[in-house]
Amino acid sequence: MSAPTTHDEAPVPALAGFTVGVTAARRAEELGTMLERRGATVRHGPCIRIVPLADDTDLQERTRDLIGRPPDVTVATTGVGFRGWVEAAAGWGVGEQLLTALGTSRILARGPKARGQIRAAGLSEVWSPASESSAEMLDHLLAEGVAGQRIAVQLHGEPLRHVVEALERAGAEVVTVPVYRWMLPVDPVPMDRLTDAVLAGAIDVLTFTSAPAASALLARAGERGLRGDLLAALRTTVRVLCVGPVTAAPLEALDVPTWQPERSRLGAMVRTLESAAPALVRRLPVAGHVLELRGHAVLVDGELKTVPPAGMAVLRALACRPGRVVPREELVRALPGDDHDVESAVARLGASLGPATLIQTADERGYRLAVDPAAGPSRYDDQHGEQR
Repeated sequence: MSAPTTHDEAPVPALAGFTVGVTAARRAEELGTMLERRGATVRHGPCIRIVPLADDTDLQERTRDLIGRPPDVTVATTGVGFRGWVEAAAGWGVGEQLLTALGTSRILARGPKARGQIRAAGLSEVWSPASESSAEMLDHLLAEGVAGQRIAVQLHGEPLRHVVEALERAGAEVVTVPVYRWMLPVDPVPMDRLTDAVLAGAIDVLTFTSAPAASALLARAGERGLRGDLLAALRTTVRVLCVGPVTAAPLEALDVPTWQPERSRLGAMVRTLESAAPALVRRLPVAGHVLELRGHAVLVDGELKTVPPAGMAVLRALACRPGRVVPREELVRALPGDDHDVESAVARLGASLGPATLIQTADERGYRLAVDPAAGPSRYDDQHGEQR
């Protein structure tokens, strides 16, 4: 939605000016790099850590049980989980026995990564859902009929209770295989700082790649007495982007709206945000220029301008009533923290934006954005019904 650029100007990246919070532990660097390539500022606060269970007695016992009494069906939910299971079994000296036992079963792969690891182990899957979802896999099994069958379900950090319970109600014996589990991070400070940034209005989009991360963030906020405030922010001012429906489920159960890609992949997740970014932009014709308000920056005639937090708070307040005078007292309330110096904030804002005519002083009453009167309502106002 930025203003047209000349042939020698580089286009402004789609996510420039937006700050994106990353809660992931695994593949956080990969996700952060993809976001930064599109111009986003990334704040990382891992909410969980992955603990492999290679030395777990329970996993070893279940593995030996499946070797002694092979399953009729094996469900592989993640590539890293299936590979970890096979590698753990090899470390116990029963790797080949496990592959032989699983090879006698019908193997279902939830997605291409699980499918790749199944084949890398010398096995082959009989079916994989197009949606890469546990729900479609469950529907497929129930449609085939599972009564009297023994089904091994490799978990991916989440218990998948709805899948297990549905299979058991249909008459199956289910053996869950927890190859790794989620735990809270050893150091909760980065997670706490991310929560504080959300509550301070410093995060535009918060991303989740697993349901346990969402649950952990809310649980930790609850310990700090901030759960209600965090939920309020996620329901209103902060957009929430999830990698898929399983990840989004605990948030949507709490009435937190989410964005999700059609395919549960990091790349698709980032592209979804990229395509949705225009919905986060406000564009205003001001004093012969075009202002485009992004999360924590502004484009003036297509040129990205970094604005200090206090100046951005003032600009947002002025943009809520474009062309009208906003009283000084109202702007004081909009300033972050204990900063009440409106004059300094306006001065810094003007210096950041460039053109001196964008913001006008109304005597001692307040300030206004010099919106072009003949321009009519902005696209943002048309879409959101904001009063002018």
